[in-house]
Amino acid sequence: MDSEDEAQPGLDGLPYVAIWTDGGCKPNPGPGGWAALLRFGGHERELSGGERATTNNRMELTAAAEALEALKKPCRVDLHTDSEYLRNGVTRWHTGWVRRNWRNAAGDPVANMDLWQRVLAAEKRHTVDWHWVRGHSGHAENERVDRLATRAREDIERAQGASSLSEEEAGRRPIV
Repeated sequence: MDSEDEAQPGLDGLPYVAIWTDGGCKPNPGPGGWAALLRFGGHERELSGGERATTNNRMELTAAAEALEALKKPCRVDLHTDSEYLRNGVTRWHTGWVRRNWRNAAGDPVANMDLWQRVLAAEKRHTVDWHWVRGHSGHAENERVDRLATRAREDIERAQGASSLSEEEAGRRPIV
């Protein structure tokens, strides 16, 4: 879809936004970073951040939550992720978790329940189609958010020695 098409509202009247997200840790668990690229009309916005002690899955979920929460009004969204965990959780697994009071099929509490609830709450305002893309396969936007997430993680690692981090030092660098 070219940028002129992206700016046009769909039949539902909602503005269209394309989103790519990524998250990761090194090591896992360990310091992590997340990133999102939002494209609407001829405009782009990059978001990124990180945490000192986290997991890859938590960073993937955080990236999606931050991206959807950044939208100021309801939108039609194509969200692209290289995380099957994220896509399957939102599109397949969550209905069973909710039905079982946030327990998985084995009866154990769902891992990362706080972030799953955050992603699902953020998704409710929008009409979201979830797309899986193979990571590290040359997809330009996926590679871009991978670099942003890596940079956010590296910022956390550099700041690791500080006793307390401001949001800016922690890698939360939204770009308007």
